[in-house]
Amino acid sequence: MSNRHYDVIVVGGGASGMMAAGRAAERGLRVLLLEKNKVLGRKLAATGGGRCNILNAEPDVRQLLSRYGDAAKFLFSPFAQFGMQQTWDFFVAQELPLKVEANGRAFPECESAPAVVETLRTYCTRNQVEIRLKKAVDGLIVKNGAVVGVQVGSEIFSAPKVILATGGASHPELGASGAGVEWLSVYGHTVHQATPSIVPLKVLEPWVKYISGVTLQGVQVLFQNKKGQHKVSGSVLFTHFGLSGPVILNSSPKVKELLQFGQVTASVDLFPKADIGTVRTRVREVFDAHKNKQVKNILGEIIMPRLVAALAAQVPVEVLEKRVHDVTKQEREQLADALKGIKLTVIGTMGLEWAVLADGGVDLQEVDTKTMESKKVAGLYLTGDALHVNRPSGGYSLQLCWTTGWVAGSAV
Repeated sequence: MSNRHYDVIVVGGGASGMMAAGRAAERGLRVLLLEKNKVLGRKLAATGGGRCNILNAEPDVRQLLSRYGDAAKFLFSPFAQFGMQQTWDFFVAQELPLKVEANGRAFPECESAPAVVETLRTYCTRNQVEIRLKKAVDGLIVKNGAVVGVQVGSEIFSAPKVILATGGASHPELGASGAGVEWLSVYGHTVHQATPSIVPLKVLEPWVKYISGVTLQGVQVLFQNKKGQHKVSGSVLFTHFGLSGPVILNSSPKVKELLQFGQVTASVDLFPKADIGTVRTRVREVFDAHKNKQVKNILGEIIMPRLVAALAAQVPVEVLEKRVHDVTKQEREQLADALKGIKLTVIGTMGLEWAVLADGGVDLQEVDTKTMESKKVAGLYLTGDALHVNRPSGGYSLQLCWTTGWVAGSAV
């Protein structure tokens, strides 16, 4: 059994782990970074469809923190130390220029998530972090209430400071499990179980599979049941199981709350900027131009052809089979009204393997967020997805990683 000593051990070579390791080593400490995968940043390299939504460029700290819900009051100190602007400046100083797109989403100008991983890896190696890959940590070594090292198989690596950056449970196919956080319940920490928080929605209607891959821009979706409603606007992606896309993903926590009280109806308004009278007029004009054709054969004149299956599911089949000149005014208006509210039945959310983000982790009340040190185990620091923080997609999750990683690396 070997025993090697370091000033700091970082467990997890993801976003917050690399930031923490690089920062601690930059301060002159001897740092060991342990990663169970064969490469660093495997999950990070896949974020944002491979483009990496690296942060959200909201300059107002309080406004930025408002997106973290109940965690905001705990996160003010770390974000005051290393917030959005400091993160932006950090990556620019590492020769990774950034750009801002819609809704404040910032990306590397090169639009490459692997480039972000390489930037952080270089930051670590330049500061002489010792990186060990394919090293799955089996547990912490704690004596008299203080961490003194970690165990990896038959090896013991000792250090008076350990940063736990093992990440959350979303994307298990990329090696994520959230398992490292589970150790902490042994030492008195409250560990919230992981559940999908930013996740696509599953619907009952089978016709969605026929339009899988269709993206609608600028639509409005109303989710509702007997307990309440939630209305959003933006881009919606149809999948073989239901609904996804940015606006759906960010709505999933609200929809999950409604689902506790039963199925939820989602009404998709294809023309939110037009009132019902305008839409009815548009349908009448198309009908007038094609009076001798069957209704089902002219729907593509009103909406994109691939959406016909969605619209066809909203009206009686006998209406679709009619010649246009045989359709009553009531039937025509029924079809027009469907354009203002295509109905879907949301029956649940997809699992952790589909989650962009999962909540769960250590309760923030048990962490000194000025330093990210555990209040239960001296010398143990927690970062990123190891913390129980709900947040939307749009750069907020990685910002949490950059901030808490840098604060922990500065404090050890």
